[in-house]
Amino acid sequence: MTSIRTSDRGSCASNPVQTARLRCIGCDVVCQKAEQNFRCVNCGDLLEIVYPDWSPTRIDAAALRALWRQRRTSGLPVDESGVWRFRELIPSFHDWQEIITLREGNTPLYDMPGCARIAGLQRVYAKHQGMNPTGSFKDTGMTVAASVARREGFRWVACASTGNTSASMAAYAARGGMRSLVLIPEGKVSWGKLSQALDYGAVTCQLKTDFDGCMRVLNEVVQRMPVYLLNSVNPYRLEGQKTAAIELMEQFDWQPPDHIIVPGGNLGNSSALGKAFLEMKQLGFISTLPKISIIQAAGANPLVRAMRENGGKHLISVQAETAASAIRIGSPASWKKAVGVLQATGGTVEQVSEVEIALAKAEIGADGIGCEPASAVTLAGLKKLVRQDFVKPGDSVVLMLTGHLLKDPEFTLKFHRGDLFAGTESEKEADILKPQRRAPIVLDATLDAVIQTLKEADDRLET
Repeated sequence: MTSIRTSDRGSCASNPVQTARLRCIGCDVVCQKAEQNFRCVNCGDLLEIVYPDWSPTRIDAAALRALWRQRRTSGLPVDESGVWRFRELIPSFHDWQEIITLREGNTPLYDMPGCARIAGLQRVYAKHQGMNPTGSFKDTGMTVAASVARREGFRWVACASTGNTSASMAAYAARGGMRSLVLIPEGKVSWGKLSQALDYGAVTCQLKTDFDGCMRVLNEVVQRMPVYLLNSVNPYRLEGQKTAAIELMEQFDWQPPDHIIVPGGNLGNSSALGKAFLEMKQLGFISTLPKISIIQAAGANPLVRAMRENGGKHLISVQAETAASAIRIGSPASWKKAVGVLQATGGTVEQVSEVEIALAKAEIGADGIGCEPASAVTLAGLKKLVRQDFVKPGDSVVLMLTGHLLKDPEFTLKFHRGDLFAGTESEKEADILKPQRRAPIVLDATLDAVIQTLKEADDRLET
């Protein structure tokens, strides 16, 4: 387990233990402890964490901004974490020895000039959450939720996953001395992600169903066994994930961008980011809200359909099909929270095709910043939002890249070999991808062959 040094009294004393409560997003019932499935006992809706003692008069935004920046020079693990560094805005721990951290967060913000040019904008940035310890944004939430699980005495934690959640949960469980159970849909998870869960020691079960089927089975397991649920229905997950927004504002010197574009899968991440921005505005850290927009794959578009067909009043579940495995979810748990974020920030939803995802992924890669396919929906969606005039040429835009390139190397290799859409109904449409392909070139082992290849590459680039 990770040991947290507590000899630095200043670091611990600067975190007053705050009151946190669980509140139903449907009927507003407040409770101190959640049921095993993290659903309201009154109406069955999801829970969220609220802080009844918070107010702009009790939270000194300027002092906290200075404190958070000062902690960046600390050698304490709790300060080195890009989540726990902002601990005044997340659930408290009396004993920092209970924290499980892999030094998550602290992810880079990249300027993306190539993507900006392609989208027709002056500036586009990418906040790359794939630079977390296990390669995805899930780590920022898992450090909080897994720490709560250990504090409450659980030996087993569990999740249903399309890959990233399982990798993250298994790693934090291992670091915290707990055991982990992973339920994944058979044959629909990237081997790169699955290999992580296996290496971190998870009991991994491939169920003959989709993600939503795995989630149904898991809900039954946690009702019958002393197993702690670590999917994003767990509100402690979202409290950790919201720190990416706080960190982003620090990187922007507390001046919010005009737009933040987020991939839409189970919709916990967009919900967490939106919660953070609303809280920061309430407490005086920022004066305006960015528009948070959510992009889904056309084959896994329940939120898009719900917003367009009924204004987000009812979820329209779908049979999810997309190569972007991280967002292959047809019945997202956090859809109500996401609808609230869209309405509160003035954002919108959009969907993109498989070919559009593949093209955008290659275009992001051409800026020297790799990402997994699900992350690339952000750029693909942004291009559509610009054409619709929802995003103006002078607007500042941040793409939230949620997973590392190496999460799904098979997708990338198939793309560059030209095999990704071979034999599918998208094969002809995929012709537009040819200029982006960079398949390995097989040559004789001679100087002349290499030089000739260099000249040919130069000629292509100049034309």
